[in-house]
Amino acid sequence: MGRLSMESDDLITDFLSEDHRRLERLLDSVLDSDGGINRDCYDRFRAGLLRHIGIEEKILLPAAQRQRGGEPLPIAAKLRLDHGAIAALLMPTPTSAVLATLRSILEQHNLLEEGAEGVYHTCDTLLREDLGQLMARLHAAPDVTVLPCSDAPAVLGAVRRAVERAGFGLPSDFPT
Repeated sequence: MGRLSMESDDLITDFLSEDHRRLERLLDSVLDSDGGINRDCYDRFRAGLLRHIGIEEKILLPAAQRQRGGEPLPIAAKLRLDHGAIAALLMPTPTSAVLATLRSILEQHNLLEEGAEGVYHTCDTLLREDLGQLMARLHAAPDVTVLPCSDAPAVLGAVRRAVERAGFGLPSDFPT
């Protein structure tokens, strides 16, 4: 069986919250001082964010659902809609408007995951018996394959639908 440790790298909350901070730092470095996009930083941000979403979708939420006898966490459906919107926004070529939308959604989304009432704390408590094993899986999660950006009309339409389905809006200058 796993163990519940108070060491920061042994708690879901600390591990995934720190990953949020790492991703925020990368996002902050994507825009150059002249407003241009630093593609190296963006590519690292994009790959890291997709890995983070994969960890939650493929490891954390399913573990919580299994522990609850097959019943998903009440917040799981909202998290999945948000994840769909975030992943969709990573598909087109990055622009300052897309980055601002991503930042806005991530700020709201991260509040659902972090803090005393967040899903991470809930999972730390719910999964405490298997926490050691679960943390090993989180740490070992592989990088994800990242496809090139696309501004094809079908992609942009899918982005719009995913963002709206999650209850968010796109900037007025988002391509149609």
